[in-house]
Amino acid sequence: MIAQPVLEWQFGQVTGITTETPRTKSFRLALPKWIPHRPGQHYDVRLTAPDGYRAERSYSAASEPERIGELELTVELIDDGEVSPYMHDVLVRGDQLEVRGPIGGYFVWDVTLGGPLLLVGGGSGVVPLMAMLRHRAAQRAQIPTRLLYSSRSPDEVIYRAELDALANSDTGLEVDFTFTRSVSPGWMGYRRRIDSSMLNEVVRPLGKDVRAYVCGPTSLVESVANALVAMGLPAERVLTERFGPTGT
Repeated sequence: MIAQPVLEWQFGQVTGITTETPRTKSFRLALPKWIPHRPGQHYDVRLTAPDGYRAERSYSAASEPERIGELELTVELIDDGEVSPYMHDVLVRGDQLEVRGPIGGYFVWDVTLGGPLLLVGGGSGVVPLMAMLRHRAAQRAQIPTRLLYSSRSPDEVIYRAELDALANSDTGLEVDFTFTRSVSPGWMGYRRRIDSSMLNEVVRPLGKDVRAYVCGPTSLVESVANALVAMGLPAERVLTERFGPTGT
């Protein structure tokens, strides 16, 4: 049995902060003890107050493992949270942030696993899926891939410009958006919650051997996973990761 490395807490330096949406920011960290992660893994973030009180939260890696020495975390602001308000309102470039990882081995994908690949995300559930897409692009893989991304409105789409650029430059990748509350003038795409009919349209070109990764609020994940299995996808090829009720 191969011994697993012991993950230590380390301080990463904030090298950049990008506002993705009104409530979401990406934080780039230079890590002194950087370890290549698998797309889909996460990191723990720990804050320690002057009185010794500590708060920890887990955030998926948004960066691809090919980005050596750097980790990117994309964090949605939770108003009553203990960690995200500090990261959004206090943290600035040059600050130190304590992290530990990479963690997790179930909800992961890399090009060696092949495809076709179906990614379904709701709200900030797109973050680990973006790590997969960035890894796929870095490897110049031609694995047929579709991303179905549900958001409440167009201004809440994380990574919108990058997703559009990836889809426009890669004939093997298609990106579909669906908006559940408001749309831009002239929008001709989906404008409802993800349902079986939508999934059938998205999955059909990929065939029945697709690998599916679904991440987002619990209600979305359960609904999508159940629909995919009902469509005939083997349950072991439908991997899920869920969190509390936000985003769609």
